[in-house]
Amino acid sequence: MSQILDEVLNANAQYRASFDKGDLPMPPARGFAILTCMDARLDPAKYAGLAEGDAHVIRNAGGRASDDAIRSLVISYKLLGTREWFVIHHTDCGMETFTDEVMRGLLASSLKTASVDASGWHDSGEGPGSTEGQYIDWLTIRDNARSVVEDVSRIRRHPLVPGKIPIHGYIYDVRTGALVEVAEATVAGAATA
Repeated sequence: MSQILDEVLNANAQYRASFDKGDLPMPPARGFAILTCMDARLDPAKYAGLAEGDAHVIRNAGGRASDDAIRSLVISYKLLGTREWFVIHHTDCGMETFTDEVMRGLLASSLKTASVDASGWHDSGEGPGSTEGQYIDWLTIRDNARSVVEDVSRIRRHPLVPGKIPIHGYIYDVRTGALVEVAEATVAGAATA
């Protein structure tokens, strides 16, 4: 067993020793969902004041409105009754540090973990790599606020998203813990029905 696996299983044993949440209903109690980044510095439960069972939290690299994220939001609404959504990106996001072309080049070179320095990303190993990365839109970020607007707008325009759901756009500041509204995104995500 790895040290990480041991740590996770030991933490779970402690958690389940006093677990008392087995009767929570499936729909989120507070009726909203958050789409945010997978970055380990973000704790949506803390920055949004959530307890277990309160809200759906959908996480991916960059908190982007990918097809799969929209799929989750639609399920959240259609089957589990959420009435309001938040798209929350964050400052100092790793998705701002590379482009699709950089990622594709790194993967084509090798599948080893890359490294980064002041001059950019570098492959850390020798092949084999894979060209399969050419077929993925990595949804990188050039301008954080613009990406929030784009994601909120994409969700708002999606034919499976009802106009009555307000979609809010924010950027979480990793240095201060503040949620900063992206006003243009919130306007784009305003309920229409």
